[in-house]
Amino acid sequence: MKEKPVKITDTTLRDAHQSLWATRMRTQDMLPILSKIDEIGYYALEMWGGATFDACLNFLDEDPWDRLRVIKAHARKTPLMMLLRGQNLVGYRHYSDDIVRRFVHYSAKNGIDIFRVFDALNDTRNLQPSIKAAKEVGSHVQGAVVYTISPVHTLEHYVETALELVEMGADSICIKDMAALLTPYRTQKLVERFKKEIDLPIELHCHYIGGMAPMNYIKAIESGVDIIDTSTTPLAFGNSQPATEMIVAALKDSPYDSRLNLDKLYEIAEYFDEVREKRGFKRGVTSLAHMRVFSHQVPGGMISNLFSQLEQQKALDRLHEVLEEIPRVRAEVGYPPLVTPLSQIVGTQAVLNILSGKRWGIIPDEMKSYINGLYGKAPGPIAPEIQKLILGDKQPFTGRPAELIKEKYNDYAKEIADLSTNEGDILSYALFPNLTRKYLESHQKPEEAVFMMSEEIKAVKEDGVMDIDQIKELIKVVNTSEINEIVVEEEGVKITVRKGSGLIVGGTEVSAAAAPAPAPQPEKKPHSYKEIKAPMVGTFYRASSPDAPPFVEVGDIVEEGQTICILEAMKLMNEITSEEKGVIKEVLIENAQAVEYGQVLFLYEPVD
Repeated sequence: MKEKPVKITDTTLRDAHQSLWATRMRTQDMLPILSKIDEIGYYALEMWGGATFDACLNFLDEDPWDRLRVIKAHARKTPLMMLLRGQNLVGYRHYSDDIVRRFVHYSAKNGIDIFRVFDALNDTRNLQPSIKAAKEVGSHVQGAVVYTISPVHTLEHYVETALELVEMGADSICIKDMAALLTPYRTQKLVERFKKEIDLPIELHCHYIGGMAPMNYIKAIESGVDIIDTSTTPLAFGNSQPATEMIVAALKDSPYDSRLNLDKLYEIAEYFDEVREKRGFKRGVTSLAHMRVFSHQVPGGMISNLFSQLEQQKALDRLHEVLEEIPRVRAEVGYPPLVTPLSQIVGTQAVLNILSGKRWGIIPDEMKSYINGLYGKAPGPIAPEIQKLILGDKQPFTGRPAELIKEKYNDYAKEIADLSTNEGDILSYALFPNLTRKYLESHQKPEEAVFMMSEEIKAVKEDGVMDIDQIKELIKVVNTSEINEIVVEEEGVKITVRKGSGLIVGGTEVSAAAAPAPAPQPEKKPHSYKEIKAPMVGTFYRASSPDAPPFVEVGDIVEEGQTICILEAMKLMNEITSEEKGVIKEVLIENAQAVEYGQVLFLYEPVD
């Protein structure tokens, strides 16, 4: 038999730790081993995109663009691949064609060579702008076909989707089995059909979860697949991909030998095992819950996130209930594949249904948008009662969703002009406004914060107390020494320069980076007042965006079902609505403040 070495894409730096470690590996953990990874001879490193972008901002205090640039600087031989969710980019909603084009161009400029693009619904209309943008900068486009099982997902559906991607200019095709639902003989049938119909390289991406993936890879390789996805052993198995070392060893002495050096692979594995132990991360294992993937069809990364979300909500003991609820919700909303962002949307709805004790009592904005057709065409029919609940008598939108999006790059550039220093800051803000603003504010230099507080400084100077240069000198002393605070009092005005806090004038802290004081909790209130509590752990937002007016103010009369705030939880924006008509008496939480389950957000008085 003619030799056909299989090529391997390494997922360690993106999907593997997203699936097992909730995307918590830091860039500093990757840096020491990058040069050795670059020498292995992988087809590509899948190392950016997916959930790595918002995790950097939200949990790791990192700039995701810096991560991309750092990895590119240390891995110049191996092409870098990112996972791009089409019109969703790396977020959880659709963005305008203008933002998509700029994001793809800037990603390529900063180091991405291969764009693996997919749409959660296999609606290829949502891939047109990203594919076009990637081709404009000469990047490789890998069009991904999302695999799932449902009454409406057939072999013909997958072939048709792949052929549409070929027509749109894809350079290769990926079969994306994110939920580990492929079996060896389904894999054989699918790959054989793709190789017959498509004259492009075919890549197979499987998650281990229930243990089928290694068998799927062998069958796929024998059926002609060109590339497969694996991860270093410490980040393999369980919800992740099969181990590279396992597959490389299995293909030895065969026509498909990958020709990768096992000894060098073991060196890399030993390094990541040290990272795992140091960070307290878990190994990938297959349990009974994982084996149930063949019934609940929940992807590995989604299970990892559900575990994390329920643990945060102090409801981990209800995971089994949530896993049983997910297929019910999925069927009700037309069997979307459980891949980001639809996995988050369906999974969060299931969590809310279970934790609130009322099915479809709280519906995230993103679920409403999906039912309204704003993510694309649902694969199957949506339950009439759910559509009626969300849309009333209105019909879903049937056009290409991005046609309705008006926001442009320049709009976001104006909104974040006070903090942004480059195009990456603006793009991050366009995708994640609250996270990016918080990140950029926290990374301001104290000297810059002083210049932004011109009115306060001017008032101090007019009192003859201290000029700007003197204040800057104090800040420099605090920043470059072990002194944490300097207090100067002249003519009855106290000025405090405190490390990490910027400037305090007359006892009032005015630094943009300063944390707001906790809101006072109500003491004795009239018996007629009622409480509106947080139904979940999350971040409280009074408005739909940083520049929008608050949903409600003290004294407002709200109607039953009216939105009064947003809780950002489980990566989605969840509207909290009033259960009855009433007058808002107190707002007890500051904007953008973290809240616990059951924490009181508002006091209101019912109105007849």
